[in-house]
Parts: sequence; C-alpha cells; structure tokens
Amino acid sequence: MVQLWFTTPVLRVALFSLVLARAALAEEPVPSVATDDDTDPHDEHQSATPEPTKKADEVTVRGRTAPPSRGASDFQLKVGELARVPRANAARLLELAPGLFLANEGGEGHPEQIYLRGFDARLGQDLELTVGGVPVNQVGNLHGNGFADLHFVVPELVEALRVVEGPYDPRQGNFAVAGSANYELGLERRGLTTKVTKGSFGTERLLLSWGPEGYGRHTFAGGELVRSDGFGTNRSSQRGAINAQVEGVLPGTGTWRLLGTSYATHFSSAGLLRADDVGRGRVDFFGTYDPRQGGDATRHSVSFDVEERVSDTTYRLQVFAVGTTLRLLENFTGFLHDPQEALQNLHTQRGDLLDLAVATKSVGLRASSRMRFKLLDLPQEVELGAYARGDDSDGQQVRREARTNAPYRVEADLQAVSSNLALYMDTSLKVQKWLTFRGGARAEYYGYDVLDRCAVQSVRQPSRTNPPGDSNCLTQQDQGRWREAFQRSTTAGSVLLPRASLLFGPFDDFTFSASWGRGARSVDPIYVSDGLATPFAELDSGEIGASWQQSTEAHAIALRAIGFRTHVDRDLLFDEVAGRNTLAQGTTRIGFVGSARYTTDDVDLSTSGTWVRATFDDTGLLVPYAPDLVLRFDGSYHRDLFERFEGSPLHGNVALGSGYVGRRALPYGQRSEVIFTVDGAASLGWKGLEATLSVQNLFDARYRQSEYVFPSVFAPSDGVTLVPSRHFAAGAPRTVLFTLGYTLGGAS
Repeated sequence: MVQLWFTTPVLRVALFSLVLARAALAEEPVPSVATDDDTDPHDEHQSATPEPTKKADEVTVRGRTAPPSRGASDFQLKVGELARVPRANAARLLELAPGLFLANEGGEGHPEQIYLRGFDARLGQDLELTVGGVPVNQVGNLHGNGFADLHFVVPELVEALRVVEGPYDPRQGNFAVAGSANYELGLERRGLTTKVTKGSFGTERLLLSWGPEGYGRHTFAGGELVRSDGFGTNRSSQRGAINAQVEGVLPGTGTWRLLGTSYATHFSSAGLLRADDVGRGRVDFFGTYDPRQGGDATRHSVSFDVEERVSDTTYRLQVFAVGTTLRLLENFTGFLHDPQEALQNLHTQRGDLLDLAVATKSVGLRASSRMRFKLLDLPQEVELGAYARGDDSDGQQVRREARTNAPYRVEADLQAVSSNLALYMDTSLKVQKWLTFRGGARAEYYGYDVLDRCAVQSVRQPSRTNPPGDSNCLTQQDQGRWREAFQRSTTAGSVLLPRASLLFGPFDDFTFSASWGRGARSVDPIYVSDGLATPFAELDSGEIGASWQQSTEAHAIALRAIGFRTHVDRDLLFDEVAGRNTLAQGTTRIGFVGSARYTTDDVDLSTSGTWVRATFDDTGLLVPYAPDLVLRFDGSYHRDLFERFEGSPLHGNVALGSGYVGRRALPYGQRSEVIFTVDGAASLGWKGLEATLSVQNLFDARYRQSEYVFPSVFAPSDGVTLVPSRHFAAGAPRTVLFTLGYTLGGAS
C-alpha cells in the first residue's frame, strides 16, 4: 500500500506544494510571535473558551483581528487537547458546538448530514460553512443547494472554530439559517511529523505535516491518505487531502496568507435498509441492497488574503477560487418509481438507482474596513464590508437500469450561473462600560441564469403519430406541437437583513445578551422560473442568553444558557424519490441551550445540551428528522507521568467523548430510536515519539444513525406497495485504531 501511495498523483502534488511553500518561506521569514494573537483587545466578551492566564515576557505581536462577539450564541472554540477525542474526520469537530449532531447515510466519502437547533440542515443547506474564510457550501449542486463537504480538511491542522448559532452577525451570508461555522487552520507543532495508523476493517492512514521552525503556527503544510475496507458490505473508501498555508508580514502592521487545498475521494455506499427486512433476516444489519451505490468527489481551492492596520483602521481583502466535482449513486426506493405508461415500450420495473454528476466553479472576494474611535470617552467601532461570489454549476441526474446498468431516464439536466453580492455595516457601540450594542444590516442580491436541458418530461396530450415512447426530454407540447427540449430562466432579487445584539456586563464575570436577526438561503436553481419574485427563503430568529466566564492562572471556566426562537418562511425537506431536498411550508423552532467548558494545565472538559421543538406553521406537526434533544461531553486529561525518562519526560493522555441524541420525529407520527455512543483514546509520548490507541463506539452499540419513513420495494417479487416503511443507515460498530507518530526537528 505504501508503494501505491508514493505513485499517486495526489502525493506528487503534496511534494510539489511543500517545495513551493519552502521557497516562499526562504524569501520572507515570519517570527513565531507574529501570529500568536488572534483576539481583539477591545472585546472583553470575545472568548467562549478562555484559557488560564499565564505570565509572559513583553513581545511585539502581529495578529488577525477576530470578529467581536455577538453574545451567548457566539462560540469561539479552541480545539486544544480536545483534538485527542477520537473523531472520524474534521467535520466531527463541529460537535464541539452545542446542539450540533452529525450523521452519515452515504459512506465514508459522503458528506455528513448536519442537525442544529431543530434544523435538518442535510448536507449544509442551513449552515454557512467556511474554512479560513473560503466558502464550502456549493450553490447549484443538484444533490442539495448548499451542499458542503468538509472531508478536504486535515483534522490535525484545525486549531479553532467560530460557530455562531443563529443569524446575528452582519458578516454571515448565504445559508446562515441555523447559523455559521468557520474553521481556522494552524499547526502548533513545529518540525516534520509523520503518523501511521492501522486498525479495524482494514483501516490505514498516513499523515505528513510540516511546520517550519522559526515561523508562526499559520505557516504549515500537511496531507493525509486514508483507505478502509469499511465496517460492512459495500463500505470501502479511500481519500487524499492536502492543506498548505504560508503567512507573511507586510511593512508596518499587516499580514498576508496564501492557502491552498486539494482533495479527492472514491467510496462505496451501503445505502438505506428496510427495518422489516433486517428483522426478518432478509438482509444483514450492515448489509446492502444495491452494491452499485457510492461515488467520487474532488475539491481544489486557493485563496489569498491581506490584513493591514493603519492607525485606528483595519483593512482586509480576500480573494478565492474553488472547483469541485461530484459523482454519486444512491438507491432509496429499490424498484418503485418506474410504472408502465401507456405510450412506453413494454418493460418491467427497471430500478430506482439515481446517478448524479455535478461540477461547480466558484470565484469571489471579501473586503472590509473596520475603524476604531472614541466617543463619550468609550471605545467605538464601525465596519463596512462587501462580498461578491459567482458560481457556475452543471449537473445531471439519471436513473439506471438494474439489469444492464444503462441510463433509462433523465431526472434533471441543469446548468446554472448564479451571482451573490452583498454589502454590510457592523457597529460596536458602547453606551456605558457595561452596555454594548453590536449590529447593523446586510443587503443581499441573488441573481440566476438557469438552462434546463430537460424542461419537458411529460405531455398531457402527446402526438398520436409521433408518441414520445420511452423518451422523457421531450420536444413537443400538447397536441404534439414542436418545441425545443430546453428552457432558459432568469431571475433576481434582493433582501435587507438587519441584525442586532445587546450585551450587558460583565457584572462579576456575568454577561447577559439579547440578539435578533434575519437570515436568507438562496433557492435551489431547479426551482427558478422567469421572474420568480423571491429567489430566496427568509427567516427571523431571536434569543436571550447569559454567560459566566472566569479565568485565573490556575483555571478557566465558561458557562452559558440560551433560549431561542426561529421562524422560516419556506423550509426544505428531504425527498427520497427525488434524492434531494424539496420545498416545504413555513416552520417555527423554539429551544434552550446550555454549555460549560473547564480548562486547567492538565484538564480540558466540555459539555453541552440542547432541547428544541420544531413544528410546521400550517399543521402544528413536528418537523421530521431533526432531534429534539442533543447532549454531548468531551474531555481530555494530560500530564507528565515521569519528570525524567532517559533524559526526557514521559507524557500521558486519556480522552473521552460521548453523545446522546433523543428520539427524532419521523413522518406519519413515528419516532426514531435513541443514539448513545462513547469514544475513548489513550496515548504516551516521549521526545518526538507518540503512540495512541483510540476506540470509536467503545461499547459497540448497535444504532441507526439516520432513519426515514417512506414506501419502497427492494424485492420486485413482493409487488409494488405504497405503504410507508421504516428505513435506516447503520452506525459504525466498535472501531479500534493504533497510531504511531514521530516528529523530527521541532517541539509541541
């Protein structure tokens, strides 16, 4: 396998990236103190996970200005030692934020399904995701508008996340419905690190990371290659990812960053199973109906951003470009949706395997100017910003015949060009030392040019002399009148999104906040028609919260409690027939969030709980699939076991993570099963060597990570039935992994 790795194009790209990074570093070294401060000295409410206060020598610091806190729901999370809790990939770090639960119905190469605050965000439709400011959500992906795959991020290179639950910051843009999350990349450990992992189900992983000594933690390069046979039938996967960043200084007080990422994956998927078939022994709990399911994906991106502070004003500019491809094969219903129609050639049920192929290209920029001044002898701030993004997506979805694997029906064939332009203003105004107003407004413009290459799929009164037969991208109208098979539609719309937060305090380490804001989600291009009045969905959200933070030389504690309400005028729900999200009625969510984090030199503990009730406005019924109760605990204990062992200390660590997800509402008044899992890890480190034993699903719980209710027929001999049945995707059983790592030429 090692020989295969060193002959793959992805590793050659990695080596080339390292050479480029080294060449750039040789021209302009960055002192390690240059990037050790990412906080805003004017914001006493900023850190959600404060670190114990430590004495330090005086140094000159160049750092990036972090956005000011929006209140109790603004979680600025340092990963720290909690990175040692076993997680399958970097996307799972999102679960450090309260209420976030991730599942995966499609296999190791398929993006995670995201649940947050009563939203079934599917693959990203309701959560704006960025990495180093570069957008991850895809506009116009046929599998789901807002599709976001985070598997391109190397987990060891994530140093922090900022998660804002709710649309309360004017910087939040498209898809910030339930909130937004930004990954900040960095590598604390200097030197060249190699990690090799082997474990259950033929899992193998090779990690290489490099942090040149004498440079800040935001200069690094790293890559991973991973393969696995999977924990059941048809679950094999392999992927490669490279992340590299160079940071330099500008004359004066500025910094620049160049970030590049590259990712590719190939995977098989077991898909969903009928619960009654598993109960009768027709199929194994970890089995599959259709071994053709799976997919391939690639993602390549580059971004360059500059931040410069001139007197009391901070300027920032970022440009980015992203290209992705996706091929996905899924079968949700077996042999159900291919009825014999009168004008078709005679046929049996040919199968419901969906074959989706999408390619997207995105370019864009962010620009802002933040000015600080004093009024009433108190610090004030005003920021003006702009955002522009253009997307070109091309996608096709067809159904494939089970017997021959040939495509027999075009479900959708779309090419879409979309534009998103935004201007915003954000203020931070102190009325008193204990009272701060933060907020402003964001104006969004959405424009679409959509070419539907299969616009006519059926005709009420087709031509009798030239019937369509098995064709479904038709060139006729009623009575057989001629028309082209395609249809072009354009539309545009704009919306003003006010957002505001009031912060009271701190009073004896207590801070109280109240926030309100409006957000928007662009409409899926497949629903665009000429002159569509509002090519977006709107929501409004409000909350009240309280936090208590205390930081000393010995420890740091952060406690939070939040109550919220969110209303969406047009929601999206997953449709197993279409294989993507479809429009639904308006919905309302009310809920409560509580969280705590405790940090010392030896211990890092984090726990949270979220309860939410989500209902449809018209019927009062529960919104399906989103959990009403999510509990999470992550903890790490680390210390030197021996002060000296052969001249160097022996370092030990144990980490534990557990999650509880309550019964989720399902269609037809049903409820899902409870999910409770525990993960653990233990490691020993000496000098540059470290050995880690990790166990995911420690107690080998057999659970259903995703559950649905809909009709299906996976055995054609059973006949067609429209009776809804319970379906599920199996969660992974106990997985044991052993990792051996070595760092040369640096220290953590």
